[in-house]
Amino acid sequence: MILIRHGQTIFNLHYGQSRIDPGVADPGLTELGREQARAAGEALLAEDVAEILASPYRRTIETASIVAEVTGLPVRIEPLVRERVGFSCDTGTVSSDLARHFPDLAFEHLDEQWWHPEEEAEALLVERCTLFRSRMAEHPEWHRIAVVTHWGVIRALTGLTAGNGELIRFDPTRIAARIAG
Repeated sequence: MILIRHGQTIFNLHYGQSRIDPGVADPGLTELGREQARAAGEALLAEDVAEILASPYRRTIETASIVAEVTGLPVRIEPLVRERVGFSCDTGTVSSDLARHFPDLAFEHLDEQWWHPEEEAEALLVERCTLFRSRMAEHPEWHRIAVVTHWGVIRALTGLTAGNGELIRFDPTRIAARIAG
């Protein structure tokens, strides 16, 4: 499996420079973020990937959509790989609005408000990531899946931090040395 951190957003840009939450809910990609998504798609062309899973946030959907344009792969929304709610950017967009914005994708399996309603404990993120890892370990084609997700999810699954647009190989059949914390 290949984990892909979404491309840069205005939140990433501002927070990275100031360490101050800019108060932007569910941001989309910057131009650099779109370039990072295209580069991720180009990198996936050399891989045996058959499907893209994406978190329901705009930044991951936009990243996955650009990767899909480059690769021709289908995208499926997977709420288990959503980010831990800890900043303004982690307030999502209701599923009916996502469906209007991204009409080629299915959102019927999501609750209208699919993100955690308040700051989410690290333990809940770890629990979700453990469930996702277990489900993927049982999936016969896990090695042919790319997952567009977030810094916190990648860290929880692998113990690694990832930059915007970075790709990380992950074997869900092996428990990472450090799950989180």
